[in-house]
Amino acid sequence: KCLFHWLITTACMYLCSSGGGCSFHTLFQRDAAMKLSYWLTNVFVHRSKMPQTTPYSSKFNPSTYSSNHSHRQPVEENYGGLHYRDNKLVSGSLEALIQLLVPTVDYYPDRSYIFTFLLTSRLFLHPFELMSRVCYLCVDHHRVGDPQTDKKRIREIAPKIVQLLTEWTETFPYDFRDERMMRSLKEMTHRLAFGDELSRRAMQRLIQRLLRKLTTLGQYEESLATSSATAAAMDRPLALKSKQQLVRRDECVLNLCDDPFVFAQQLTHIEMERLSYIGPEEFVRAFAKKRPSDNHKSFFSKRKASNLEAYVEWFNRLSYLIATEICMPVKKKHRARVLEFFIDVAQECFNIGNFNSLMAIITGMNMNPVSRLKKTWNKVNTDKFDILVHQMDPSSNFYSYRTALRGATQRSSTAHTSQEMIVIPFFSLLIKDIYFLNEGCVNRLPNGHINFEKFWELAKQVSEFLSWRQVICPFERDRKTLQYLISAPVFGEDELQLASYESEGPENNMERDTRRSLRFDIELSFLNNND
Repeated sequence: KCLFHWLITTACMYLCSSGGGCSFHTLFQRDAAMKLSYWLTNVFVHRSKMPQTTPYSSKFNPSTYSSNHSHRQPVEENYGGLHYRDNKLVSGSLEALIQLLVPTVDYYPDRSYIFTFLLTSRLFLHPFELMSRVCYLCVDHHRVGDPQTDKKRIREIAPKIVQLLTEWTETFPYDFRDERMMRSLKEMTHRLAFGDELSRRAMQRLIQRLLRKLTTLGQYEESLATSSATAAAMDRPLALKSKQQLVRRDECVLNLCDDPFVFAQQLTHIEMERLSYIGPEEFVRAFAKKRPSDNHKSFFSKRKASNLEAYVEWFNRLSYLIATEICMPVKKKHRARVLEFFIDVAQECFNIGNFNSLMAIITGMNMNPVSRLKKTWNKVNTDKFDILVHQMDPSSNFYSYRTALRGATQRSSTAHTSQEMIVIPFFSLLIKDIYFLNEGCVNRLPNGHINFEKFWELAKQVSEFLSWRQVICPFERDRKTLQYLISAPVFGEDELQLASYESEGPENNMERDTRRSLRFDIELSFLNNND
């Protein structure tokens, strides 16, 4: 009933070298600055011979972490708080990992490391804290007091700072809803303007693109809120006498769309649109325990993972919509037609690669108010449905589904058409998988290092999601069907159960008592709503 129950977890460790706030003024106090200076010197001495992280495409290759190396002993190396095994970064102190993110005149971190650390570091420190440290290490830490020397150095490093901030704002735009993050970004623009006019203009364009993206995200979330409010207003308890009226409403699903393929296409439109607005950081932030620094009024004070929650709520809505449409018709032959239609829709979703809608349809059909309609099911050939249920069988950790998902992913990687690129995972299972990866990330190693191998695993999972999210839905939109799917009223649990009893009567005294109680409660609620 509450698929979002995975979005709670154990406490995240709040780690900060300053032991308190992380503004420019408090983060690097005198004693801490002396220790940091010694550590940075050690890092820069080794930077020229430090193993570089591997290219983006190969870093997330599962074979990278294969343990099948029995023929030789792995090579272990340590550089300034970073530990490498066979030239692969496997762990490090938080400070050393932050330093590895910071570009210099002759060094720039590869995209895989940038993405991985920006994604997972929020388990240990707030994005604003990380932004503060990066800004300090990029500019302030290397000031020598001579205007010409400082200007020359800023001019040399400015393009790389712009590149790093571009990747941050493009991939994790939600971070910059925090006004402190936006203020730091504007401060960096002023600092770069001191040495390089071109970089200042690049930063201005970066901020303009970010603001447009945040505006679009805000408008999308407002539309979701409006749709949810409209649907909630329509999903009121319905008296039994209303059932006949609802069956004859113009928006009945088979009157709107009787083509299973077109219907599956419209489901895919909704799925892909909602996927496209889920930020990668939401997968981490959803499991992070609230820290004192999160109390700032502008940092998602209302919801930590609103788009991720909305997507799970869409799954629940679709499941109840399917059950409502099946239970609503009075005549058995009409219910059987609707049942057959949704089985065909589920089959088309599977063929498209839309596993989330497929699972929502199966969930709706397996609800007790639907599954108990034996006379209706007897009029339907269920062979196709049984195959689909097997594909989504949860046994052996969803082995059949995971096999089908790998096949869809492989098809997507070699696709010749945009339709073949579509992969929409069963989202609640994806959340569960990422939850357990988050659990592994928050635990430090005995030497106090962060386990970066776990970071890589989490980043690989999320980066695969991003590749699915970026696909543009190729299907033509059917406006009426889309509107119906988003806003059509659905029965709640009690209304569904009562509609089921009215379609096929109770089979024993317990069910008869349940029907009588449901009738009374719903009629009472209906009268109260009318008042």
